[in-house]
Amino acid sequence: MAKVLFAFKTFVTAATLVSVVLGVDPNSSDGHNDLCAKIASTNKWVAPSDVRACFDSYKLDENIRSNIIEVVTKTLPFHTSVNFQRQAPPPFEEIHEDITGDLERISKKKYDSEYDMYIELSRAFRRLNDGHAGWINYCYVCPLSFSISSLKNITFPQDGLYINYLPLPLSLITDSDGQQSIRIAFEAFDVASAEFSDQIEFWQNTLPGALKGKLSSLSGAKVLEINGNEPWDAVEAKVAISGGYQAHTTRQNAFFASYQRSTTGWIYRLGDFAQESLHTFTLPYRSRVGPTAVDFADTTTWRQNNCLAVKTTNGVDAYANTTTSRRTRQHIKNEIMDDTALVNVALPPTITPPNPLNTSQSVSQFYVLDDKKTGVLALGSFSDGTAGFDGQVATLLTGLQALKAAGVQQLIIDVTNNGGGYVCIAHFLHRIIAGPKPTTEPQAGLYTTARAGPLARLISQTIAEDKLDPDRLLFYNSLYWSYANNTSFPPNYDWVSPVVPKIINGHQDAFTQRLGSECPPSTFNITAPPQAIFDPKKVVIVSNGRCGSSCSLFSITMVKKEGAKTVVVGGKKGPQQYSGTVGGQSIDFATVDTEIKTAKLKNNTLSPPDLIVNAVNGITWRLGYGVWNPNEPEEWQSRPADFNLAVTADISNNPLKIWERVVKVAFN
Repeated sequence: MAKVLFAFKTFVTAATLVSVVLGVDPNSSDGHNDLCAKIASTNKWVAPSDVRACFDSYKLDENIRSNIIEVVTKTLPFHTSVNFQRQAPPPFEEIHEDITGDLERISKKKYDSEYDMYIELSRAFRRLNDGHAGWINYCYVCPLSFSISSLKNITFPQDGLYINYLPLPLSLITDSDGQQSIRIAFEAFDVASAEFSDQIEFWQNTLPGALKGKLSSLSGAKVLEINGNEPWDAVEAKVAISGGYQAHTTRQNAFFASYQRSTTGWIYRLGDFAQESLHTFTLPYRSRVGPTAVDFADTTTWRQNNCLAVKTTNGVDAYANTTTSRRTRQHIKNEIMDDTALVNVALPPTITPPNPLNTSQSVSQFYVLDDKKTGVLALGSFSDGTAGFDGQVATLLTGLQALKAAGVQQLIIDVTNNGGGYVCIAHFLHRIIAGPKPTTEPQAGLYTTARAGPLARLISQTIAEDKLDPDRLLFYNSLYWSYANNTSFPPNYDWVSPVVPKIINGHQDAFTQRLGSECPPSTFNITAPPQAIFDPKKVVIVSNGRCGSSCSLFSITMVKKEGAKTVVVGGKKGPQQYSGTVGGQSIDFATVDTEIKTAKLKNNTLSPPDLIVNAVNGITWRLGYGVWNPNEPEEWQSRPADFNLAVTADISNNPLKIWERVVKVAFN
């Protein structure tokens, strides 16, 4: 399942029309030797079928199954959206996952391998279409194959031990007559030859006859069919299992190539699909060892080095008498848990935005467009791995002030593929743009609640009564939070009880009281200016819809509180959602486990055991409520973009050209 067959119609120029047939890789392991030895990490490139053969060779250990199921089942009561996701309202009604029922089924089903169980558990969480809630086992997290009636054994690239690649990413292009077509990206060969320099010759030599060595001739080719069906069938097949975002259109957009600002530069996201070419021949996926893989030589060392729990898998007692396990106070985060490959492929120089202001740093880049009145903040994340929390706060303020000093009157904020980050940085950016006013002080964000299950109530009660957290390290410490009127909770206050009962989709549930401001001025190392830097109504937020978590919190409040405009670039004609998974705060099992262990409740029957595998279970721990409809979660409220900017060949994946087009569309 690692090769793609191409049936060529006519070959003329870069506008070649291509029909694609997906097939099965015949080059699989012979089964006589250790199947994992064939993909030892010293082999940088291998056949994806050999990766799958290795994974399939390891039978399911019932002790591992029971451990995973118990951990996930006992962590799930902390996830706020379980009952909402049983049946979401329009326009997200395709979300109807009974995750508790699936866990029960998976706990009993017979599987041929541990990997088969992993796929089913991962898919169950993906059907929640919640980027915060997921199950990632770092032993695998690699090519996931799936089958539907018209598309069989398609393998899409995933992040993990090995990652599958083809050198031909796709774009959705709108022609001059307004017709949309799926094409091989115009920049495909430039990207592939730069990133896969040690493998490009392999693909070049796979091309038949006179086309051998002419992979570049395929850039821009139009795709007519995939497996004898409309190309959109392949898009929809991936959308059905990709997860991460509630909006159907956002998951469609993930299928295609796009860009993002990273800590080190502009990167090119290959998209969920990449293939196509000429005559009838095969162009194989190749699987490259992932950056997270620990070296291994065979099945035994693969399991020992990559599959067993590591230091960060489980939580710790935050007050344990060791410096290595002592946890420090956390800044609140809300970011996408995405196991889809976002590979650090460099954006080609020809389409990389030039001349950022010298106030730019890491994920926060500032530009002045040629009209001298439009500024751009390209913001790749709300969590800067280089500058840190305080550094990003300072960069955002000085950068926006530099734009203002340069005469900028209107602002584009490009958050394409921004997966979120620190909640309080989202608050701060909103505050400094819009200035001090009732919509930004003391609460620039959303009001939230946490789920109040029996173990959550016990943790909060124990911490409060026994005064177990003098250094304010735990999220169940009342000193982290405030009442809905934005006044702080008192110390040693059990804020989880009494609970607020709810019936959601016919199921009884319980939540905490509503929480107010979570980012007081003391959160930041600098003081916000006393006036607005820009008129929010002259702010346009741009993305491909993949604006998750804290990015969504920022975008929603800027739009619904301040009147900012939104543009979604690309995607199928029709309404596009400008933000993705919202949440309120995302955490994972290890964080919950730290709260449990510090509260001395690990031996309680409600508490999950330690995980014995190298995995992470993410959840939405707090749920944000709407701005326009504050009685319902913002998660399930429609957020259509003001403008859907069609991608034409001349602006495809070119940030500067896109920004210039946005000026014409959104400001004029």
